[in-house]
Amino acid sequence: MSNKSRSSLFSRIPHAITMLFGIIVFITLLTYVLPAGMYERVIVDGRSTVVPNSYKTITSTPIGILDMFKAIPLGFKAAVEIIFIVLAGGIMFGFMDKTKAVENVVGTLVKKLGLKNKYLIIVIMTFIYGLLGIAIGYENNIAMVPIAAVLSLALGGDLILAAGISVGAMTVGFGLSPINAYTVGTGHKIAELPMFSGALLRSMLCFTALSIMAYYNVRYFKKITSDPNKSLGKDLDTNELSLSKPINQYKLTTNNWLVISVFFIGLSIILYGVFNLNWYINELSAVFLMIALLSGLVSKMNATKMSETVLKSVSIAAPGAFMVGFATSIKVLMEMGNIGDTISYQLSTILEGLPLHLSAVCMAISQSVINFFIPSGSGQALATLQVMLPLGESLGLTRQVTILAFQIGDGLSNLINPTLGGLIAMLSMCRVPIDRWIRFIFPVLISLIAIAFLTLIIAVAINYS
Repeated sequence: MSNKSRSSLFSRIPHAITMLFGIIVFITLLTYVLPAGMYERVIVDGRSTVVPNSYKTITSTPIGILDMFKAIPLGFKAAVEIIFIVLAGGIMFGFMDKTKAVENVVGTLVKKLGLKNKYLIIVIMTFIYGLLGIAIGYENNIAMVPIAAVLSLALGGDLILAAGISVGAMTVGFGLSPINAYTVGTGHKIAELPMFSGALLRSMLCFTALSIMAYYNVRYFKKITSDPNKSLGKDLDTNELSLSKPINQYKLTTNNWLVISVFFIGLSIILYGVFNLNWYINELSAVFLMIALLSGLVSKMNATKMSETVLKSVSIAAPGAFMVGFATSIKVLMEMGNIGDTISYQLSTILEGLPLHLSAVCMAISQSVINFFIPSGSGQALATLQVMLPLGESLGLTRQVTILAFQIGDGLSNLINPTLGGLIAMLSMCRVPIDRWIRFIFPVLISLIAIAFLTLIIAVAINYS
């Protein structure tokens, strides 16, 4: 396919709102076609767990036109925690931007390293964000996304590149992390395997995938610097993100150091809370707001200025917050129509009778499809691995291969999953609509899928266990 025809194909991707509404209509129609069904679930250690071989059909619950539109406000209700962390993250960054701390840090960093090393900076930052995804998680890193936006613009890139450096790397790192507690950890617990066993192969796959992400980021950067008209983000809003003066004029002030110190102390508190106190979205939002308030206080903002900064920051973050709630409506529709478990069950039965290597690849593909309907990694593990593990063993696949197929299917499809609230939230933090993001990330995704499937075939060949 030529570059011109490929560009024409990607240009037909509809606007994010249009695309999500189309999915909402499609899911509604599916409730009239697919039988409703569900697995039995029991509560184990406070979690809802699927009972193996318990799928059964139930009375169909097709969704009417009123309920289809009703699912939209219900989606906002279900996603309220993620919606608010987008607003809280926006407020925090708004305060840090108002103090010029982020701009001065990025400007000083680029001045020290030199623009001649800009490609190296992109590679290093891609791996740093990837490491954040591997070690810390996904939504936990939302506050770091705007920093990539300022850095990308300072280097002469655009907001799409910023998303590639931050959102792309964190999604790949988190999705293929050898220590992902939500997918690998839950899978190993269900499969009764040693926690995070088989880490070497997973680590090699994760490193290779991040290397591919870094390569595509540099290639895109070279393309848009040689021809700015090829930028996918040329008309996106960069207000408050672009550097306001030449690189050689940047230096850090005492106030900048105070604000950055507040930020890193806040991040340290978040990391402690996440790993030791089981903190999640609401606690992170609270710390973001505390960082915002302290940044304003150490910068000696008066009450009026702080209030105006809050409202301006919310206005910038609001479109992204809206998209999170709108996308969550799809999950609500799946639950209303009771077809999520049906799709999981039907896909698992298709795998029976396939050749060994092909069955592993198709298992990953089926998990990718299921991920659009069950975007939670741990939720998907609980819903599908109870079926996939016994099925894999009957086909001759080791439990480790089945979990690797599950991780690949879940992790890579997250790059373009419009029902994943965390993806929509982080894209909104660098002001990139999902339709533009898909146009950028799709070639990367194809390369990553090829490498991942090759790894899966090798895993089958070596009886990975």
